[in-house]
Amino acid sequence: MNVETILKSKGRSVVTIGVEATIEDAVALLRREKIGAVVVSEDGTTVKGILSERDIVHALADRGVRLLELPVSALMTREVFTCKPADSIAELMAEMTDRRIRHLPVIAEGRLAGIVSIGDVVKNRLDEVESEATTLRAFIASA
Repeated sequence: MNVETILKSKGRSVVTIGVEATIEDAVALLRREKIGAVVVSEDGTTVKGILSERDIVHALADRGVRLLELPVSALMTREVFTCKPADSIAELMAEMTDRRIRHLPVIAEGRLAGIVSIGDVVKNRLDEVESEATTLRAFIASA
């Protein structure tokens, strides 16, 4: 299984926000879309950064409510780790675990092509395990 498999089932839509939007705008967007991170992009195809709920909570603890007035560019993670559609789910799990990140934008042909979350990866793995178990049960029952 690979990233493309996940994108086929969940879709390729990616919620983005511009670098000049405020953190307040980003918080509202995260809540409205019911997501844990937003890709920072001016054109929807290039990745400038990523901003997660965790980034906002940590900054809120450090800076207080004035944080909401800052631009997204002040908090976003600029060194964004990405993946490709052909990357395996095992590679993604290792990358997410090693780097302690929960979202990986998918880049295909130099353009933003989707996003994969740790929830997507876990769901995919659980589906695989269930399929394997069903196959084994059928094999044992027919023996």
